[in-house]
Amino acid sequence: MTNTRRMKILDRYILRAHVGPFLFAFFTTMFVLILSFLTRFVDRFVGKGLDFAVIIEMILLQSAWMVGLAAPMAVLVAVVMAFGALTNSSEMTVMKAGGISLYRMILPVLFCGLLLSLLVERFNNVLLPEANYQAKALLSDITRTKPSFGLTENSFSDVISGYSIFVRKTDARTQELEGVIIYDRSRPSYKTVVTAARGSVGFTSDSHYLVMTLYDGEIHELRFPEMKKYRKMQFGKHRFVFESTGYGFERTDETSMRRGDRELSSSELKAIGEELQARMHSFEQQIRRPLEALRLQIEKAGKHGGGKGVASAEKSRSARTDMAIAYTDRLLASLSGEIAALDLNRKMYNMYMVEYYKKYAISFACTVFVLVGAPLGVLARRGGFGVGAGLSLVFFVVYWVMMIAGEKLSDRGLLQPALSVWLPDLVLMVFGLFMLARLTASVSGSSR
Repeated sequence: MTNTRRMKILDRYILRAHVGPFLFAFFTTMFVLILSFLTRFVDRFVGKGLDFAVIIEMILLQSAWMVGLAAPMAVLVAVVMAFGALTNSSEMTVMKAGGISLYRMILPVLFCGLLLSLLVERFNNVLLPEANYQAKALLSDITRTKPSFGLTENSFSDVISGYSIFVRKTDARTQELEGVIIYDRSRPSYKTVVTAARGSVGFTSDSHYLVMTLYDGEIHELRFPEMKKYRKMQFGKHRFVFESTGYGFERTDETSMRRGDRELSSSELKAIGEELQARMHSFEQQIRRPLEALRLQIEKAGKHGGGKGVASAEKSRSARTDMAIAYTDRLLASLSGEIAALDLNRKMYNMYMVEYYKKYAISFACTVFVLVGAPLGVLARRGGFGVGAGLSLVFFVVYWVMMIAGEKLSDRGLLQPALSVWLPDLVLMVFGLFMLARLTASVSGSSR
């Protein structure tokens, strides 16, 4: 038997040792994530008069983002378990005695990790954005079916156009509300706030209007922009009537809802990023031009600061100072809007670019975790699935914490989006290569 054929047999044997743990870890992770989703949101779906098929569709669409997390974690679990089992059964020792290095044993798994990274990248770029968008549209459709579905406890909701509604407690069965605060944004010339101790929400008999009945509350109204006319009214019972157009369960037109950053492919995110960069450059130019003009004026005033007499020079200097102060005040007032717009565009750019790089960084984690999992499996040796899953969970949590921390730093402008997203991969890859080098060196030293 030739050496090439023996190596092919060895590669297939090593890969078969990974298939079972990978599939088990993948489906177990998916089950746990879906179960976590159901425990948090099942009460918002059940009992709302929705078809069972609609609920299943929502669960399937929401589970799409879980695939991107389950695949890298399953790789880590499988590699740790497989190499731990090979070490525990002394097969690793036999392979090393036959002149096969640890690097060579990892090679077929690393190749499969790269292939899986490509598949996950395609999933993140093609299927996941569409699934996220369809889930968003379906959730909007379900929200319009029952108004109380869109009223999240202890947070403001915009389920009714032109109003922000805060509810401290809701009863999905009776549609009763407690601790209601309503900000009326439907009239630009008035700022109206309504508070009520309790209330209820429902449709009229013909389903044409949505009725919110409030009890024991107050209405505060302030006229804008002069802010002089203020009214306060108390009521025992007050009724708000809204048109219920669109509140029946209907499928949203695919072109009628705007896509967010998580519903876009990498090419679309990159195009938006380039547009935002162009805007930022334009704002920077608008800020730089008047500042440069001010600098030239100051230099010019300094060159011609002398005068014929002390009194005239002092008078001229005082006049120029007053003019400079007035001009600077106008300039700062003008630039404040430009600076705010520049800051907003920079935040949006960072947000979109973080999502752009995440599509590639998370998929590449399938390869990185091969480099991390192999030395961990050799070092763990005994323990089976429990040890493998435990170690994998620890490293995956570390990876995800670094990813979230990097994303927050990028949102604050403290770190570039590319570095903030790729840093966890780089850190764990360096750690994995270091551990591989240490294990190889220890084996070489013990064999002498």
